[in-house]
Amino acid sequence: MAMGLLDQIRSIFDGDPGVRKVADDPVLSAELLMLFRMILADGSVSESEMTAFRRICRDAFGIPETSVDSVIEYLNEFGYETNGSQAIAQFRDLDVDRRKLLARHMAEIAKADSQLAGSEMQLLRRTLDLLEISPADVVKPQG
Repeated sequence: MAMGLLDQIRSIFDGDPGVRKVADDPVLSAELLMLFRMILADGSVSESEMTAFRRICRDAFGIPETSVDSVIEYLNEFGYETNGSQAIAQFRDLDVDRRKLLARHMAEIAKADSQLAGSEMQLLRRTLDLLEISPADVVKPQG
């Protein structure tokens, strides 16, 4: 049984280029974990939130659509070892534009289902505080 699980994890890790990309980049792993936590913040997973997550994976990080399910599985398998504060710590030393991008992605996920739950606002507010970002920085500049 244990060997089967190890083989399954190894095939996920070794076999999928999107999973390899995430596994090899601790900051990307941390961001995807935070985005996934935002999806779960209101207690339900909506199709619109998952669509937003898949689009962010594809457009912002170059993760192929065919890899997203495997990336989610990877995050589920290994993400339990990382809490939100540890994930955010990966961003503290990054430039402000990169931290703003995380906040924007989280807000995009939160707004995807057209219902901004209090728990989503709380997670976003706490993240902004930890990243030392103003709520105004979450709004994309026009132009």
